[in-house]
Amino acid sequence: MPLAIDPIVALDAEALSRAIHARQMSCREVMQAYLAHIERFNPQVNALVSLRPAEALLAEADERDRELARGHSRGWMHGMPQAIKDLAATAGLRTTLGSPLFAEQVPDQDAISVARVRASGALIVGKSNVPEFGLGSQTYNTLFGTTTNAYDPDKVAGGSSGGAAAALAMRLLPVADGSDMMGSLRNPAAFNNVYGLRPSQGRVPHGPAPELFVQQLATEGPMGRSVVDVARLLSTQAGFDARAPLSLGEGRRDFAAGLQRDFRGVRVGWLGDYDGYLAMDDGVLSLCEAALADFAELGCRVEACQPAFDLARLWQCWLTHRHFLVHGNLGAAYADPGKRSLLKPEAQWEVEGGLQLSATAVYQASVARSDWYRALGKLFERYDYLLLPSAQVFPFDARQPWPTVVGGRTMDTYHRWMEVVIGPTLAGLPSISVPVGFNAAGLPMGLQIIGPAQADHAVLQLAHAHEQLTRWVARRPPRSLQTP
Repeated sequence: MPLAIDPIVALDAEALSRAIHARQMSCREVMQAYLAHIERFNPQVNALVSLRPAEALLAEADERDRELARGHSRGWMHGMPQAIKDLAATAGLRTTLGSPLFAEQVPDQDAISVARVRASGALIVGKSNVPEFGLGSQTYNTLFGTTTNAYDPDKVAGGSSGGAAAALAMRLLPVADGSDMMGSLRNPAAFNNVYGLRPSQGRVPHGPAPELFVQQLATEGPMGRSVVDVARLLSTQAGFDARAPLSLGEGRRDFAAGLQRDFRGVRVGWLGDYDGYLAMDDGVLSLCEAALADFAELGCRVEACQPAFDLARLWQCWLTHRHFLVHGNLGAAYADPGKRSLLKPEAQWEVEGGLQLSATAVYQASVARSDWYRALGKLFERYDYLLLPSAQVFPFDARQPWPTVVGGRTMDTYHRWMEVVIGPTLAGLPSISVPVGFNAAGLPMGLQIIGPAQADHAVLQLAHAHEQLTRWVARRPPRSLQTP
């Protein structure tokens, strides 16, 4: 599908990196093209915030050009524009967490994953928008407003990496970082027809943070318009760091190498809606079920399966863990009446849930989480991969904070409509959302490919094979970018 945009910004990240290093285009030309594109299209989606001055960015691009002229490259992202999710600390650049409590916060050091992106040569142009404290899969806050969908400006972009996903789809960035507790890399990827990988727990070091051991739900991770781009960014982000003692101990690895694989005879289990347990809007399940034929065409043996586990117990486990962690993070702000009034209702609700928890409840939730991991382990004795929808609804009205009814069922919390994503999170498993098409209204949907513990590369391989077959990103770019 031809695009009516600068050919530079139309390139995927891997192609852009090759062009820069081959001196086919200068870093200044790249930055100029992106700044012009951002100025033109960012107002449509409000994806990028806290943008840095053009003069400073062009000066940095010139320095990257001088380095290449001397034969020095900092890495594959040398001279590439990048925006960091506004939950991750960026030294010298405002990091608000989408909250008025941190409206003017300027960190003095980078998050670990941000430092690695900088070291690889990226030029930080600004931040990508988030919901307040990343809570909720709808990207809006009182500081910057709402990020909207690349395919319909009246619909949501998902969250909490909604700014990153919408920016990717609109070609405002070549590749994007994000983070994921409750589907925050997967849901917005599905809603914007791009790829988002939640890596295995510990694959990408989290922090530096005051608490190093208890927080084991959230993780940083990569997003891209191609699986190769996702794999390249994961290679930059991943690897042990002593400041994150639970990060995986293996050294740096090229996850983009060896993505081609023969999938004939590979066993794939389809979880669907957990045998009717999950509420689904019309069309979501049927679109994902239609995509199962893609995996069959690749040679996979696909069959329906279910975990031997009480899904209601899993949801209670999730609520306990999330209350516990959010209370730990925001409890002090909640205790201050002046600050409490600046917390959105959903944040207050999470903290109040944490205040009601006992040590026994937290321990029992950890036991339930362990039992869930073992239940999925039994499935992986039979299947090489598991498949699950990336969301339970299509992108909804951007004026709506969250869906209150899904598939005729009332949602009892602000995030119940995203229950489909908690399974991989609680098990610490790698899960990537891959595009699987559009509904009659032209709204995208995605499917999660889930692998066994630490099988990130295998997950990327199946996603890559599916991409080569379907090519949804290239086939269906946002209408506003297409040639009239």
